[in-house]
Amino acid sequence: MSDLVLGRYRHYKGGEYTVMGVAQHSETGEALVVYRPEYGERGLWVRPLSMFQESVETPDGTIPRFALIDAG
Repeated sequence: MSDLVLGRYRHYKGGEYTVMGVAQHSETGEALVVYRPEYGERGLWVRPLSMFQESVETPDGTIPRFALIDAG
């Protein structure tokens, strides 16, 4: 379904997250990234794969929204 590497990612705002896998929305077929924050209550979250992989504009330039820091 996706070539997204499972592992630990850093959000451009600083938080770290573990990607558990990629799921498919049952109604739309949209690919959703299943991930867990490595802080706080550490519940499971989902985000559209397209959004997870996009770049964002910051004062330092264009950077990935989530950057892989440890494949696993």
